[in-house]
Amino acid sequence: MTDPAGSPASGKYDHAHFAWRRRLCRFLLRTIGFSVLVRIDSVEGLKNVPKSGPAILMMNHIAFVDPLVLVHTTPRDIVPLAKTEAYRYPLVGIFPKIWGVIPVERQGIDRQAVQQALAVLSAGEILLVAPEGTRHPALTEPKEGAAYLASRSGAPIIPVALEHTGGFPSLPFAARWRAPGAEVTYGRPFRVKPEYRRARGPGLKAVLDEAMYVLADLLPADRRGEYADMDQASMDTIEWM
Repeated sequence: MTDPAGSPASGKYDHAHFAWRRRLCRFLLRTIGFSVLVRIDSVEGLKNVPKSGPAILMMNHIAFVDPLVLVHTTPRDIVPLAKTEAYRYPLVGIFPKIWGVIPVERQGIDRQAVQQALAVLSAGEILLVAPEGTRHPALTEPKEGAAYLASRSGAPIIPVALEHTGGFPSLPFAARWRAPGAEVTYGRPFRVKPEYRRARGPGLKAVLDEAMYVLADLLPADRRGEYADMDQASMDTIEWM
């Protein structure tokens, strides 16, 4: 995939390259997307989003609109990672191109996407990662990407719980608008302990599992899935900030 210099996919990252595009996208989301297509009932924990510096938003992913909800509610611009197929969606596929979303090949390890993500963090920006790689009603076995990026960059992870996003986008006169709207909770940030900053194998898996339990703790019981047993939660490899 060919992208302009300065975009994440070029191997470099320059926020200014995308600034005007993202202002336009935010305007469209605010005036159209979240006025007539998606309803948000609550946003909590915005104080947990740092005003500057790198961070990784780690979300549960239950519906198509989840990344758009966080692009809208997060007070800073964020750079999502998304499957390459998102670029080929009819009509909405133009959005990731304009915004500068990092495309990820889901088969195997996409080393180019990893380098692009690390470049974004090195530039002091916020990444958005769905650790499971696709949508599920409850947490399932995640991929190691979020843990790898956090351990290599030292960037804090901010867990983000999403609820009631299913069924959107939908027009206001549809039945979906009479049901609860989207709820967003930004959790307390944490980071990988220094001794696990270059973790591999079992060490990286431990980082990943502990991060997932932090995310699970923000979710209702029926969303926790494979991380439902909170008695298994620990903080041997991560620490609060």
